[in-house]
Amino acid sequence: MVFGKAVRLSRITEDGKMLCVPMDHGLTMGPVRGLEEPQAIIRAVAQGGATAVLVHKGVIKALREPPDTGIILHISGNTTLGPSPNRKVLVSSVEEGIRLGADAISVHINIGGRDEPEMIQQLGSVGDACDEFQMPFVAMMYPRGESIKNEFDPEIVAQVARVGAEAGADIVKTLYTGDPQSFKRVVATCPVPVVIAGGPKVENDGEVLKMAEGAMEAGAAGVTFGRNIFQHRDPARITRALHKVVFEGALASDAQRVLQHG
Repeated sequence: MVFGKAVRLSRITEDGKMLCVPMDHGLTMGPVRGLEEPQAIIRAVAQGGATAVLVHKGVIKALREPPDTGIILHISGNTTLGPSPNRKVLVSSVEEGIRLGADAISVHINIGGRDEPEMIQQLGSVGDACDEFQMPFVAMMYPRGESIKNEFDPEIVAQVARVGAEAGADIVKTLYTGDPQSFKRVVATCPVPVVIAGGPKVENDGEVLKMAEGAMEAGAAGVTFGRNIFQHRDPARITRALHKVVFEGALASDAQRVLQHG
């Protein structure tokens, strides 16, 4: 028997893998380049083969047409103008996600700082609500705070990812440790699928594709790249290139030909 969570997971993944484009930056940073018109960028990444976009509730409400991708409602946030850059608070709910037609819920949790206890409590309560309503739960788990010396340390990343799984996430998003060998431990010690974050915008397309290739080699379930897609000169094409890496097992060098030849 297929239950609601499995149905919704199938809408944000393809063959169990994910190519998600987070677009939650507007609440945190304001109208960043590339997200001035969310409908247009959502349409572009859908054409490129993205399985899901991740947005706040206001973007969903402003859409003029349903997107051709899965929708993940992000329900936590903060702003760069506030006094606590690592403290995320809830700004929406699982019930709101149901009302808006979302296929999954996500929260951002920072581990390693003074605000960690509050955020872990949010993580657990949102996980419970997602189970109650059969909503897939994506936990963005980041090592950030006063106790973190190196946020890419494989041991720390593995611990942080495990926190998300232990608290009930169905998918954990976390930092890529920089190479397939060290990231294999993160994947192997997390009992739910792991996808990687894309980080700040880089100018080298090959670097973006190589990161995706390394993560997939390590056993990741996909990528969630934001600025490296929506700030790209051709968002549809870079999404298409990433699709080849994530779903077809293409090498970064082969996928890069998509950017050159379409």
